[in-house]
Amino acid sequence: METILKSTKKSVVISPEKPTVLIGERINPTGKKRLAAALVAGNLDIVRQEAEAQVEAGADVLDVNVGAASVDEVDMLPKAVRLVMETVDVPVCIDSADVDALQAALAVHRELAPEGKPLINSVNGEEARLEQVLPLVAEYKTAVIGLTMDDEGIPDTSEKRLAVARKIVERAEGLGIPREDVVIDCLALTVGADSQAGVVSLGAMRMVREELGVNLTVGASNISFGLPDREVINWAFLAMAIQNGLNCPIVDAAKVRPAILAADLVMGRDDYAMRYIKAYKKRTK
Repeated sequence: METILKSTKKSVVISPEKPTVLIGERINPTGKKRLAAALVAGNLDIVRQEAEAQVEAGADVLDVNVGAASVDEVDMLPKAVRLVMETVDVPVCIDSADVDALQAALAVHRELAPEGKPLINSVNGEEARLEQVLPLVAEYKTAVIGLTMDDEGIPDTSEKRLAVARKIVERAEGLGIPREDVVIDCLALTVGADSQAGVVSLGAMRMVREELGVNLTVGASNISFGLPDREVINWAFLAMAIQNGLNCPIVDAAKVRPAILAADLVMGRDDYAMRYIKAYKKRTK
């Protein structure tokens, strides 16, 4: 089960048999006042800086999100995608709840990389969202993240999240979108509010991997929201999630890459620990 993403010159393969792919999360104004203010002002310098820093830190794909109050996403998202594509040569994950903004950004991506293949973030099990987003995925031949939530909200059991994932995959296949181009997000909620949140998310990952076989992502830092020493919780969750099938998390690469490399090593995805050792040497120079 290989999900292949492409930039102008580079391909990234997401697969259970390959090392974990990191989707860099930093180009997102949520909780980042400085970035949000810059986007409102039309200043994309921080976007360029974050793109360069994340790739240097080991991100394989970059999530690009400009959703903030007073930001015209239809205008700004294509500009941000263009800037990222012209700054670094890694695939992009185009992230917006605004379908018009997605389409505008996809048009820019096709212009710059006619043979490229981005990831769309995201669709979910809501009927309106399925009807809006999946035709774009089919038209532009992209991959897409499917969130395991629907018109009733986020399910509170692993089994129900599996059911939403199954619905998304089946609807995608009905439009000619191959299963390997649907990456499922089983959703991480904070364990500070619900001690079973991690158990439900991990269980859903395992079930989705076993039944549907698709690749898996998650916004890993959500698991620790509101708690102290968040990185420790994030590292523990990521290691457990990788064992349960996660293979392309959305993360701050600079903070969590060592933990992910260690998990890959223990899972037998790093021959003679060469990736782990190389990253260690670079990090400790």
